[in-house]
Amino acid sequence: MDVIDLARIPHEPGCYLYKDRDGRVIYVGKAKDLRKRVSSYFQKNDQDPKTVCLVENIASVDYIITSNEKEALILENNLIKKHLPKYNIDLRDSKRYAYIMLTKEDFPRLVIARRKSADGNYYGPFTSAEKRDALLRITNNILRMRTCKKLPKKACLRAHMDSCTAPCAGRATKEQYSLQVEDAKKLLSGKNRELSSDLRCRMAEAAKNREYENAKTLRDQIAGIEFLQERQNMETGRKYDQDIINYLVDGSTVHLAVFNAERGILLNKDEYDFDYRPDFLEEFILQYYDSGSIPKEILVPEEAGDALASYLSEKRGAPVKIIVPHKGEKRDLLDLVKKNVEKIYKEDELALQDLREKLGLEKIPRIIECFDISHIQGADNAGSMVRFLGGKPDKSNYRRFKIKTIEGIDDPAMIAEVVGRRYRRLLEEKKELPDLIVIDGGRTQLSAAYKALRGLGLKVPVIGLAKRMEEIYFPGLAEPQRIDHRSRALMLLQNIRDEAHRFAVKYHRLLRKKRVVPTHRKSGV
Repeated sequence: MDVIDLARIPHEPGCYLYKDRDGRVIYVGKAKDLRKRVSSYFQKNDQDPKTVCLVENIASVDYIITSNEKEALILENNLIKKHLPKYNIDLRDSKRYAYIMLTKEDFPRLVIARRKSADGNYYGPFTSAEKRDALLRITNNILRMRTCKKLPKKACLRAHMDSCTAPCAGRATKEQYSLQVEDAKKLLSGKNRELSSDLRCRMAEAAKNREYENAKTLRDQIAGIEFLQERQNMETGRKYDQDIINYLVDGSTVHLAVFNAERGILLNKDEYDFDYRPDFLEEFILQYYDSGSIPKEILVPEEAGDALASYLSEKRGAPVKIIVPHKGEKRDLLDLVKKNVEKIYKEDELALQDLREKLGLEKIPRIIECFDISHIQGADNAGSMVRFLGGKPDKSNYRRFKIKTIEGIDDPAMIAEVVGRRYRRLLEEKKELPDLIVIDGGRTQLSAAYKALRGLGLKVPVIGLAKRMEEIYFPGLAEPQRIDHRSRALMLLQNIRDEAHRFAVKYHRLLRKKRVVPTHRKSGV
């Protein structure tokens, strides 16, 4: 860490920005008193490991003064979205608050978008991934929108099933398809009745002109829209009027849950795990309610500040209360959420403890990394690595590898390459090593990974998990070991292995798609 001149930082409210030696913003925070808050990072000796790592990487401090704490809160949110600092809470992997985007193409598609940009029309955001995906699926099916990423030269399976109007095959002109697009806009904007009325008029006109197939299609679309309207009407009365937030801190990790409630009845929940930071609760609330609905009341276990409530009230357009209940029904709800967090955490903890016992490890494997290889007959060779932290996916630390040194079919050699590349880089960057490495494969793949690790001077525990019999291979043991297929340990390993396989296959398909240039036969006489 470089020497920081704290004397130049004023005793004013505002935001501070920590930067590394390359000038990248690695953390953004806010404070009522900038100098006191920044100074606290460099004066405490009992900080958690993540904060110690942050402080070691701070090369300079910048700051922006604001008039009050509320302005600092808003500025902090904007700066986090702009710089995406490494050490701030990262909720980007969550499925919450995504949009449905209508692309700007000759024949537009409907896709899921995490952030708004200038290349489409956006609908949402949607607080429920399940409801968002259902609306997208229903809209595509009802209005027969195209779903292919690249317009093909001939009709696909959806076209043959009459689930798409097939502009690729010339069955729908640009003008005809634009009518579908306008219908989709109405449906996604909630103008269901207006759209149904339009479709009824078209259906009557088609029947009058004896275009019976077209009339039948329109009739089916009307029925689909009415079904969707019924579902939406059922959801209308389920607007949550209260959110309850509680958490558990385990070392340097925060396990947090948000429960949505209506009239004191718990109806929905979201779970999060992230690195501990001072003032993490306020930062989490700020990001969580950045888009989507804000309830009338938020129950929390500790004070979050008047500025936050004022900001959320302004954003909602109606009063928002942030309450720390000490007794009564609201306190019972807060305790119930805490109990749920502890239960969720306990299950993960039990699985990790079981894994430690079954594998004979010296310590609980908090960080587990798993490798897999994907290819088709030695073509488009790809490798993947997924990381699980505390028994849960840590997607920001997933890695994918394009095989560089191996051609043809040689899975063990490919495993050796990606394992070597992964941990050589971690050693060079002096980053934290995993507590356990899992290889998707049997004895030969494990042996290759083991040699690669020893070549780097590493003694990290490594095992192989073979799919066929779900057997576990250990370095130096001729025969694999089996553990109870109902055990928490094996179920966790299977979950990690399957995730690595999914991630590898996804990357392999991407490589294959980039390589393959579709060719089309010319029609002859």
